[in-house]
Amino acid sequence: MSATATATASESGSVFGAVHLGYIVIETGRFADWRRFGTDAIGMHHDALSRDLMRFRIDDQECRFLIRRGPAEDVVATGWHIADHTAFERIEARIRAHGVPLTVGTDEEAALRGVQRLLRFPGPKGIAQEIYTTPVTSAAPLHMLASGFVTGDLGMGHIALTSTRPTRVRGYFNAVFDARPTDYVEETISGVKLRIRFLRVNERHHSVAVAAVRGLPLDPIPTRVQHLNIQAATLDDVARSYQRVHELGFDMALSIGRHTNDKELSYYARTPSGFGWEVGWNPIVIDETTWEPTTYRSISDWGHLPVGRTILDQLEQFRIGARSLARPERTVPALGGSGIPDD
Repeated sequence: MSATATATASESGSVFGAVHLGYIVIETGRFADWRRFGTDAIGMHHDALSRDLMRFRIDDQECRFLIRRGPAEDVVATGWHIADHTAFERIEARIRAHGVPLTVGTDEEAALRGVQRLLRFPGPKGIAQEIYTTPVTSAAPLHMLASGFVTGDLGMGHIALTSTRPTRVRGYFNAVFDARPTDYVEETISGVKLRIRFLRVNERHHSVAVAAVRGLPLDPIPTRVQHLNIQAATLDDVARSYQRVHELGFDMALSIGRHTNDKELSYYARTPSGFGWEVGWNPIVIDETTWEPTTYRSISDWGHLPVGRTILDQLEQFRIGARSLARPERTVPALGGSGIPDD
């Protein structure tokens, strides 16, 4: 974020611009598959910690993805790097003021994540939210098939959720991180009519995307997250990892395409745990002085076509959505409140 915008946010009591997506914690029983997926397909650096723990690096930060053995087959926590202690304490005070329980991370938990000053609190969809002030960096060389990934001042990539209570999810991220709406997309994808909300916590186009079925309280996705995104350094990195995903036999969810709103060129693979993994290149960066939210009628200018999807797959997605009616979604109402309606 620009120095002027950061100063303005700080003076107003906002933490916008001081928040960056820092790491993701994934729980899985498919360790061997995840190692092949992360290193041989996507092209990240791998560090084995124990029989039950491994990490992926994509830059000098010690941990960007912590993979731990367990039954969830899903994302279980997202870690947010808070740029300064004032913003960190401001967020902590907000959580406490709303009566939401806070847990101080142990030294061991912080070390596994490669961070200092770790706090954890409940988040939407049962995904724990973790904040930290200082990432631990490593001078050890990266051994990656990719030439690099884009992180830096805007954090890494984004996380996308599907929700039956999207306005409450938006309310949550606004209450905690002063997230701003970037834009909206309305489109039918695989037979499901969706409205997608894109939220930013700094000048990255979005760090959180929230998709909802229009007009129905259904969640057609069985995992807590719909997909994760990381940003490749070059177009060649996108193309080569796309080829590796195919050659190694991992499922491809959506072919290469370009999005209408953030202009990112990307593809979506399917992880060993079942949720999507988007590898993208060259999204726009928001100019906070001029940006106004817009609604788009298509998610992509071209491409992003389903790969190998059958009518049986579509029927299964509808069955999953119907089952979601019987399981209430966790929204942390103390922070999400009644929600923030769309502009």
